[in-house]
Amino acid sequence: MAFIADRLSRIKPSPTVAVSNKAAEMKAAGEDVIGLGAGEPDFDTPEHIKQAAVAAMAAGKTKYAPVAGIPELRRAICDKLKRDNELSYAPEQITVGCGGKQTIYNALMATLNPGDQVIIPAPYWVSYPDIALLAEGEPVVVNCPESEGFKLTPAALEAAITPKTKWLILNSPSNPTGAAYTRDDLRALADVLLRHDQVWVMTDDMYEFIIYDDFTFTTIAQVEPGLYDRTLTLNGLSKAYCMTGWRVGYAAGPVEVIRAMNKIQSQSTTSTSTISQWASVAALDGDHSFIARNNAVFKERRDLVVGMLNQATGLSCATPEGAFYVYPSCAGTIGRQTPDGKTIATDEDFVTYLLEAEGVAAVHGEAFGLSPHFRISYATSTEALEEACRRIQRACAALR
Repeated sequence: MAFIADRLSRIKPSPTVAVSNKAAEMKAAGEDVIGLGAGEPDFDTPEHIKQAAVAAMAAGKTKYAPVAGIPELRRAICDKLKRDNELSYAPEQITVGCGGKQTIYNALMATLNPGDQVIIPAPYWVSYPDIALLAEGEPVVVNCPESEGFKLTPAALEAAITPKTKWLILNSPSNPTGAAYTRDDLRALADVLLRHDQVWVMTDDMYEFIIYDDFTFTTIAQVEPGLYDRTLTLNGLSKAYCMTGWRVGYAAGPVEVIRAMNKIQSQSTTSTSTISQWASVAALDGDHSFIARNNAVFKERRDLVVGMLNQATGLSCATPEGAFYVYPSCAGTIGRQTPDGKTIATDEDFVTYLLEAEGVAAVHGEAFGLSPHFRISYATSTEALEEACRRIQRACAALR
């Protein structure tokens, strides 16, 4: 349709949202579907955070907020970054957006010129390339196979950098794989970046606190202070704090970039909900003991899912260090036939078969840039996960 902007032809709708919507539609129609597509904790927002929102409403804190975020939240974010990441930021170096996705959108819209390149390790979160394309940038996707732990190597980074490279996006722990970069991993990448001063780093630390097996989280500006002035550190309240629907994400970085991001936001959402921001102050400054309790449950679920998927014919599943996803290979199912005679040619064929044959909704690996894999979120009930894995085992056993 000629009326629709040409730029929309450069992108596609979010595949993860599409899978979740499809599962919801099937459930509403009465079908027996287990949805494993959503990247959303099934735990409720902790009570002290909800009560902070109630108190804010009772006190009349319901008016417009400053574009960059209320001062109290920006100060709480500065305190968090100092406490947890050994990074010193002033409030004017902080911007608060409507979730992590908007902060990424604001950053790329504010900094990319046509043809600027953005290095994106694959598997990647589905929105990174599309946001770069909307901002008229050029995604440079670098495959990071399971043999490399699904992580970017220094050699691969060096090979991807050109004079047009503007950003490297790092996500640790990763959506979709759960792979996480160690301090040594980041040190090696930083050594490459120090040789290329035109390249900035956007580090998406959204799953910082969801880690297992004594893994220690670090972020790249913490590991290499020499990159501080060209690093944008992104985080948010959605995952560890179980606040997905509250829509609060934030970025910390050089004042010039933060101001540019605020300029973009001033002409879009203006700010996220004032009530959500007051709840976020309580989240960052308050009791965090619930995170460890939630992580203990997530770890049990991770181990259950990894164990059961590795018992399925044709699948193999690595054990992730963090987040709440697994990214199993379905290479052993490619070329096989379903009971009704269809050939599994791609990972999208495989997840379609799972949905149609067993009512299990997962996301195909091609959506994340690396096939043949698929993503399962284990941020749902243990009972549902156990049943879903039994169904996957049954579906795999039926292939011939």
